[in-house]
Amino acid sequence: MNGVRAWTCGGSRPVLALHCSLSHSGAWSGLVGHLAGVTVTARDLPGHGRAPEWDGKTDLHTLATRCALTLAEGIGGGAPVDLLGHSFGATVALRIALERPELVRSLTLIEPVLFAAARAAGWPGWAVFEQEGQEMRCLLASGDREGATRVFLADWGAAVPFDDLPAALRKYMTDRIHLIPAQDDTLLRDAAGLLGFMRPEGLGLPVLLVEGADSPPVMAAILDELARRLPDTRRLVVPGAGHMVPITHPEPVARAIMALLAES
Repeated sequence: MNGVRAWTCGGSRPVLALHCSLSHSGAWSGLVGHLAGVTVTARDLPGHGRAPEWDGKTDLHTLATRCALTLAEGIGGGAPVDLLGHSFGATVALRIALERPELVRSLTLIEPVLFAAARAAGWPGWAVFEQEGQEMRCLLASGDREGATRVFLADWGAAVPFDDLPAALRKYMTDRIHLIPAQDDTLLRDAAGLLGFMRPEGLGLPVLLVEGADSPPVMAAILDELARRLPDTRRLVVPGAGHMVPITHPEPVARAIMALLAES
């Protein structure tokens, strides 16, 4: 299948991995080298890698969820699979687990950018966070795609200056920066109802929550709220890591994932 990659890591247990925004399925290549006893399948989410371009009309989160669900059903043959997601991909993984729990054996959420969780929890930094987020959106609206990408990566990148990134990578991300505000309805306003009354509380499967210790403060607020509401969680905070923790610090993340799989 175009835009789908698979790694056999010494076993057939199926794991579906969903990448972050402005990335592609190959982003998991470093982390999977530290896993064992599984086969990891990843796909390019809509608008990324070799996946079709987003049409600008269909709800992006819903479209990504549909694509991931189809792959989960395929690799698991209808049996449960282990779901692994980072950032935007983690919110898609959570949505799959809530909407189709029979397809999920375990759930790993790495830096899930479900900002609505911080807002729902009454996080005191919300107003400032929301105001700061408008800078990127204003730059994009004015046509300054590179400026918008620079601002976005300052918080949500791998702590590498934009100008130090390879030219092809800068272009790849700048060409896709419009996909970030396309997620706002779900991530900021929870249009998919992921935080609905008693919905997370009803998820009866083990969940691993992973964050970088140096991530923007909103991330800790998100994970605090998810940990409060999900009934069976364990948590990993990786020292010295930021939002791109599965890429910059794959070993501790992989160890935590393997521990979760051993329990599931």
